Amino acid sequence: MTNEPERMKSDPIEATIVPSSKGFDLVGHTDLGGRGHSDQVMVQNGYAYIGHSKTRGVSVVDVRDPRRPRATTLLPHHPNSWAIHLQAHDGLLLVAEALDFRAVMTDQEYYLRAVGGMKSERFGVRGRDFSAGMRVYDISHPGEPREIGFMATEGLGIHRIWWVGGRYAYASALLDGFTDYILVIIDLVDPARPLIVGRWWLPGMWVAGGESNPPGGRVGLHHAVVEDDMAYGCWRDGGVTLIDVRDKSAPRLVAHRQWSPPFDGGTHSALPLADRGLLIVADEAVRGYPHEQRKPIWVFDIRVPANPVSIATFPLPQDQDYAAIGGNFGPHNLHENRPGSFRSSSTVFATYQSAGLRVYDLTDPFQPRETGWFVPPTPERWMEPLRGRAKVLHSSDLFVDAAGLCYLTDYDAGLYIVQWTGA
Repeated sequence: MTNEPERMKSDPIEATIVPSSKGFDLVGHTDLGGRGHSDQVMVQNGYAYIGHSKTRGVSVVDVRDPRRPRATTLLPHHPNSWAIHLQAHDGLLLVAEALDFRAVMTDQEYYLRAVGGMKSERFGVRGRDFSAGMRVYDISHPGEPREIGFMATEGLGIHRIWWVGGRYAYASALLDGFTDYILVIIDLVDPARPLIVGRWWLPGMWVAGGESNPPGGRVGLHHAVVEDDMAYGCWRDGGVTLIDVRDKSAPRLVAHRQWSPPFDGGTHSALPLADRGLLIVADEAVRGYPHEQRKPIWVFDIRVPANPVSIATFPLPQDQDYAAIGGNFGPHNLHENRPGSFRSSSTVFATYQSAGLRVYDLTDPFQPRETGWFVPPTPERWMEPLRGRAKVLHSSDLFVDAAGLCYLTDYDAGLYIVQWTGA
């Protein structure tokens, strides 16, 4: 894995991705009324909620008939901010808002170095002319979200949230005085007045407190998935952490594993399978070949939480030569086994950007097997300004319901709905 094939080091050739599938039936599709650029998706009570960065807002999509999904409403936000991540549960929708970085800096600036400690003037935004924090909507009437609260934050905003009901949410926040995003714990006892009650960061990130900048790359929390009071956090070039969050005001580090360098990092998404003592961790492909190494999906043994051990990686897609085609070939998000959704400790769903949606069998954790995929057609309309990237599809996020119906977003093509039929 450290020595990439020569063809991956050369410039990508001109090629076309061939739409294909194994174990999936296409059910429906929508370009969201021209708002095709789509990021995180949540599905609750017959409606999908989709975050955007290019479009200023969150799409509400009626998916009660998955064969004919229909965008109904756009929940707007500040024109200088993005709202790409959100959570829906128990009649509430939480939306993260932050300064729109991609409108004011290159992908290389965003992904390859810390983005904290910067004044808004650095981005050509006068004063604090953007929205940063977490917006709360009542979705007891799922097609008619009603805003009930907003938690403004200092700094440049919130990136992603984890919340599956209950009193506490967990978010990555870029606060003043820190080099990049850190973990914050949010009290939702009154959803109209959320409050940050706990913080945790890797040593070296709090420069305002006299700490030194973490060495190399971009060390910042993408997000943490929390199960049984353990937060499994992905820190981009900072690897993965296991953090005990039983005491919300004083989270405690249990273990930290970092593999960048020698690997390129970009650690993005974690999926704990605690009943089997396993943790799945995906490194995000952000630059494509030949500009970065293969980005693995790792398997860790966490039976001893204080000593996570890497035991395997998932196989690369082999149905076509994605590395030669170009674009971002590698993982992005994992289906996170949320309550009420599809839950399995042996079947793992992942978006693989230019390689679409992939499914893996983890019966033997030392030898994961790919068992299915869905590769959509090339988008007809390009919404995302992917500067420097090949113009190919980039599957972004997914939500799998209890019946195996998969809601798949794309950076350009909107929302696909496909049914998992099994291997």
